[in-house]
Amino acid sequence: MTRIGVIGGGQLARMMQPAAIALGVELRVLAESENSSAHQAVSMVGDYNEFSVLENFSKTVDVITFDHEHVPVSHLAKLEETGVLVRPGAGALIHAQNKLVMRQAMEKLSLPQPIWQEVRSERDLQNFLNDHAQAVVKTPIGGYDGKGVRVVTKTSEVADWLENLEQFGGSLLAEQKIDFQRELSQLSARNANGEFSAWPLVQTNQHKGVCSEVIAPAPGTSDLALASKIAQTVAEGLNVTGVMAVELFEDSAGRLLINELAMRPHNSGHFSIEGSVTSQFEQHLRAVANLPLGATDMKSDMAVMVNLLGVDDKNTFVEHYPAVMKKFPRVKFHSYEKSARAGRKMGHLTTLGSNAKEILDMTLAARDALYRGGV
Repeated sequence: MTRIGVIGGGQLARMMQPAAIALGVELRVLAESENSSAHQAVSMVGDYNEFSVLENFSKTVDVITFDHEHVPVSHLAKLEETGVLVRPGAGALIHAQNKLVMRQAMEKLSLPQPIWQEVRSERDLQNFLNDHAQAVVKTPIGGYDGKGVRVVTKTSEVADWLENLEQFGGSLLAEQKIDFQRELSQLSARNANGEFSAWPLVQTNQHKGVCSEVIAPAPGTSDLALASKIAQTVAEGLNVTGVMAVELFEDSAGRLLINELAMRPHNSGHFSIEGSVTSQFEQHLRAVANLPLGATDMKSDMAVMVNLLGVDDKNTFVEHYPAVMKKFPRVKFHSYEKSARAGRKMGHLTTLGSNAKEILDMTLAARDALYRGGV
């Protein structure tokens, strides 16, 4: 039996467990705490920033993969030097950890992306602003879910970042602010043999910088083949093994531009648990174990996924599930077993059907009922 080690005990590791059981592989999780979301699969608790912890964990598994991208790539490279299988490897994962490294790589691959510039000083940023009325300034490392991102028109709006560049790797990333119609995500997978597969392109709706809803496939998109080709070029060009999400902007002219990369199962792919022949979690395990990839066809015309974000420090939604389930029998409920906190991803809802508006309205109504504390 293949032993797959997952670093990180969050909801992504949690949702890999049923797929691992079905595939007949053993899932072992290195978690930050025993009561993590993936607590049922936790085999070790420790700090992934400590090399000794990673080294000890690696001795208990056949291959290592991730619930998040925050493990120091220097540690991973050191593990790989000793023969440990790490998928995706350190050379690929750095592109999900460092936005500047990612932009440089996308340029080398001649892939579409916003105009960008590395910023090391106030003068650098001012020069960029002279050419672009607004800039999206990002911290190259450490940002997620809208954190580490500011839209600016003057350098003083990131003065605190410019004064502390060392904590961001020595520079910032300035990007052209895109007048986009919507945000999209192309989920794909590639195994160690180079076999590639992709799910339909999806639309993601954001709320305060956090994904709120996903519609699959993205309605009214003519560039489905282009999005898949972009993902394949990235996966092959960076030698990615596992599931990867390419987050995209669709600009006002209908062009697709790369926003960011995630090299693991992704929030935009949760619909695939019920909505696809092969879920992103099963596919990720297949890919890192170098098994043949599964079909990614949709099981229905449309699927929607709605995130359950914490509303306060009390409502975990769990006690309200039965009543809401009874009223909305077509909606699938997923709890991450997390303690309540405002804005935290606590779970998600998925509904399948043939009419995107109908099933999205239904799923949002179920979410609102949970937020209210019942139907």
